[in-house]
Amino acid sequence: MEDELTHRIIGAAIEVHRVIGPGLLESIYEEALCHEFFLLGIACERQIAVDVVYKGLRIQGQRIDILVEKEVVVELKSVTKLPEVALAQTLSYLKCTGLKRALLINFGERLLKDGIKRISL
Repeated sequence: MEDELTHRIIGAAIEVHRVIGPGLLESIYEEALCHEFFLLGIACERQIAVDVVYKGLRIQGQRIDILVEKEVVVELKSVTKLPEVALAQTLSYLKCTGLKRALLINFGERLLKDGIKRISL
């Protein structure tokens, strides 16, 4: 799943983490990361609504943290230990959108590289 776009996303996340460090709210990292994307010329959208379809019924309420270049789902966390449900949540976003790639980034890690998970369908 290594590709140029996810590599650039990870580089931007590492820069945000390097500058402001761990331990802040997810919303702070979301805004800072989107600003970093802007500085790098990477298109992104925040808080994208995703419907879950159950037997023909569209159920609203899920939101993707960041969608990059309409290709990569970026789910952000800021916790000391990533809960297992975070991976399931990110996989659900891929299934609901039909997209194939996601990054789960936990800014709560002391070293951000330890908090990055690549996910693909």
